[in-house]
Amino acid sequence: MTPFTRLGGDDLHLFNEGSHHRLYRHLGAHLLPPDVGEDGTYFAVWAPNAARVSVVGDFNAWSEDQHVLHPRAESGIWEGVVPGVGHGALYKYAIVPHGADVAHHKADPMASFAEVPPRTASVVWDLAYQWHDHAWMATRGAHQALTSPMSIYEVHLGSWRRTADGRMLGYRELAPLLAQYVRDMGFSHVELMPLTEHPFYGSWGYQTTGYFAPTSRYGTPQELMALVDTLHQAGIGVILDWVPSHFPGDEHGLVRFDGTHLYEHADPRQGFQPDWTTHVFNFGRHEVRCFLISSALHWLERYHVDALRVDAVASMLYLDYSRAAGQWVPNRHGGRENLEAIEFLRALNREIYRSFPDVQTIAEESTAWPMVSRPTYLGGLGFGLKWDMGWMHDTLRYLSLDPIHRAHHHDALTFRMIYAWNENFVLPLSHDEVVHGKGSLLGRMPGDDWQRFANLRLLLCYLYAQPGKKLLFMGGELAQPSDWDHEQSLPWHLLAQDAHAGVQRMVRDLNRLYRQRPALHEQDTHEQGFSWVDASDWQQSCLTFLRHDGAGGWVSCAFNFTPVPRHNYRVGVPVGGPWDEVFNSDAQDYGGSGQGNLGGTEATPVTAHGHARSLSLTLPPLGAVMLAPRAP
Repeated sequence: MTPFTRLGGDDLHLFNEGSHHRLYRHLGAHLLPPDVGEDGTYFAVWAPNAARVSVVGDFNAWSEDQHVLHPRAESGIWEGVVPGVGHGALYKYAIVPHGADVAHHKADPMASFAEVPPRTASVVWDLAYQWHDHAWMATRGAHQALTSPMSIYEVHLGSWRRTADGRMLGYRELAPLLAQYVRDMGFSHVELMPLTEHPFYGSWGYQTTGYFAPTSRYGTPQELMALVDTLHQAGIGVILDWVPSHFPGDEHGLVRFDGTHLYEHADPRQGFQPDWTTHVFNFGRHEVRCFLISSALHWLERYHVDALRVDAVASMLYLDYSRAAGQWVPNRHGGRENLEAIEFLRALNREIYRSFPDVQTIAEESTAWPMVSRPTYLGGLGFGLKWDMGWMHDTLRYLSLDPIHRAHHHDALTFRMIYAWNENFVLPLSHDEVVHGKGSLLGRMPGDDWQRFANLRLLLCYLYAQPGKKLLFMGGELAQPSDWDHEQSLPWHLLAQDAHAGVQRMVRDLNRLYRQRPALHEQDTHEQGFSWVDASDWQQSCLTFLRHDGAGGWVSCAFNFTPVPRHNYRVGVPVGGPWDEVFNSDAQDYGGSGQGNLGGTEATPVTAHGHARSLSLTLPPLGAVMLAPRAP
């Protein structure tokens, strides 16, 4: 049985001052422990502006008069025990606001479980689970350090794989399939798009109503725990998308929870997000900050999640985000920065890393806000990593061009290295880039079928060679030809075709190479791990650079962004002797033409690019090669 303690005086004080970060141990619905001597459930909910709160459910025919809660001092919390209510009972809170005669029924903001949408009741649930991932948990910090190889497979559970008749698989059904596939493909982590309960499936989980409840579409909380457990036992980390920026206006949810704007700002210029027609949290309210930080810690503690990817951080940082002049309220200094949200994010990261120093927080932040992934004591926001959205947009825009025009846009490839060390970056090829008519990664590539597949292989190789952790949305490794559709399974049948199977094999080999070569990951966040060889060959649309592990290990990376093979292409290198071709995107096994360097070449004493030695290479058409000095 999941332990809990009733709220004490210190709990109430910490909650109201904004520093109680374990609310899930006290608020919500908790089965009474056996030593109490009676059966029943303890309920506690924050509704400071309510005149009356009662618990309604299937145990009392949804009667508003049978089980009335009592206010706890001046804390705004209502609490009470309902005898006889057990595991699996359905319930809501009937809240009568001050000055009103009619109660509105609200789901529990702290519920551990909920009915399967479109039903909206909360469910009394015991979260007890016997974990078997002790080996992973003891060592996970080493698997997601900044010096470790992190290659992330982003997954939407409802559409990764379905049955032949289109039925979604549950957490337990997915667990062995996903673990085996991800391990076979060599990814280090799975990133799960939001699994917090959400009423609208088409929001992909980004419009959350249940901040402590996993969506029941795929099963119970314990079945999600089993999925995480299975991935951990396979040596795979789990990242959860988490959305503290906004919430939807569904009547059973957080909006006007006790008849007032409790969780959101009352002023729509501050409390409404026009892009998503959702409500913005009031980050300046102490209790709201406690609620959100407690949600984050809940997933890390009770579900053994290894990292949180925080969605839409930019919308939190700027008061004028997606708002025209006159549609936003400046801060107390007259600026556009959301000072309360900034302090919330810093407090969130401080508490997460204090409580779980071996996890990571990852910001999806799309602007040039400084020091997102720098410690709070240096003035940063305190995240461990940040998505490099600029790299994603620049690279995809460049590769969507016909190769004949690429020479005039060479700076789209080189610009990133001006800012690459300002943050600890993840390079994402995410779900956002294959929806809403943008086309799949393959669909964006120009040319005939051969060129489109070659361009895609080139893109993926460029992703793995660049400094930064890697993220690939599911389906990219299959060379999916169309937009992602959350209502359908991935097109696994495509693997019967050589071109698609070749891309999948290449991604598997890239993951293996990335893990095995320290030069490709140990200094992902340090300038010393990267050096240009030639960034200026725009006329031939070629690019060459070196990756270095700091201990004598090198990888030379060369890219040809045109369909014209480059023979006798001279590339300077730091050491002599034989260099092995450790990767070639044009390999026939991947669907390429098989042009390359016959497994390797010799570094000769010919000066090039500031080096005393150089390689004479064949750069395949729309291809990439990587070479490394042969081990003695």
